Amino acid sequence: MDRRTFLGALASGLLAAPHAAGQQVAKVWRIGYLGNGNPTQSATLNGFRLGLREFGWLEGQNVSIAYRWADGNLDRLPALASDLVKVPLDVLHLSGFPAVRAALQATRTVPIVSALMGDPVAAGFAASLARPGGNVTGLTVQFQDLATKQLQMLKETVAKVVRVAILYDLTTPNADVLQAAEAAARALGLKGRVLSIRAVPDLEGAFRTARAEDAKAMYVMPSPMLARHRPRLAELAVKYQLPGIYEEKGYVAAGGLMSYGPNFPDLFRRSASYVDRIFKGAKPGDLPIEQPTTFELVINLKTAKALGLTIPRSLLQQADQVIE
Repeated sequence: MDRRTFLGALASGLLAAPHAAGQQVAKVWRIGYLGNGNPTQSATLNGFRLGLREFGWLEGQNVSIAYRWADGNLDRLPALASDLVKVPLDVLHLSGFPAVRAALQATRTVPIVSALMGDPVAAGFAASLARPGGNVTGLTVQFQDLATKQLQMLKETVAKVVRVAILYDLTTPNADVLQAAEAAARALGLKGRVLSIRAVPDLEGAFRTARAEDAKAMYVMPSPMLARHRPRLAELAVKYQLPGIYEEKGYVAAGGLMSYGPNFPDLFRRSASYVDRIFKGAKPGDLPIEQPTTFELVINLKTAKALGLTIPRSLLQQADQVIE
């Protein structure tokens, strides 16, 4: 190679080097999304995607999401979680105690963000809310603290109610919430009757029993399985004339009477902030578990009419949303 050729090659190499460095492909972060329902229940998933976008994480660009869906069958969660962690993940996103338990059985190293769970300290998932330790963080809703308010609203709505049915899904153990609901009923002078079910075919039998025992209202316990079948619950409530209260407005949109609780899609949106911080180097055990500070009351007046109820003005004035 002569001197001129050598110098030309050297100059070309020096000019090309910065360009080549600029062509380095940015990392695509990987999320595993473990869903209790299915993709058609999109309100919470959309909330999570919105939260990701707010932090600049765009699915298909700088983040990829591997989905697994239980379709309301929580017994599938352990196998689905195990399958998910075989994919190299930067974070595993989910909601609810059954999903958290399944994820912890599958991994103790992949960061786990739960958009919604009960008391993680009592369940042994976290050392404390302020400093969880371990690999689980996210948001917690203390549903047991809401039981008194929910039952009080139900009592205010249903005149002369004495007996109230408590619908309890055995596939979603919520012993602390159940105890709180029973205690709240007693404190309000109500006779609470727990009706336990394991599957959707059990639902009508529970409503039939409640009606036969002269229950005048129904308190529906938090449950991914029940949430999967909101329209069926609404249909049975009207058929058996059992006004119900639920933990979130998806039930009311499906025809339920009223709900009081946190905004679930917003919890999923907020959970994206945990994913963002983990991507930026934070450890899940160092991220405090948050609790919602605002709750919303949603009332369906069309359902109230079908149940022969007049919603008290005091409740209507408190309502964040009224469906007519």
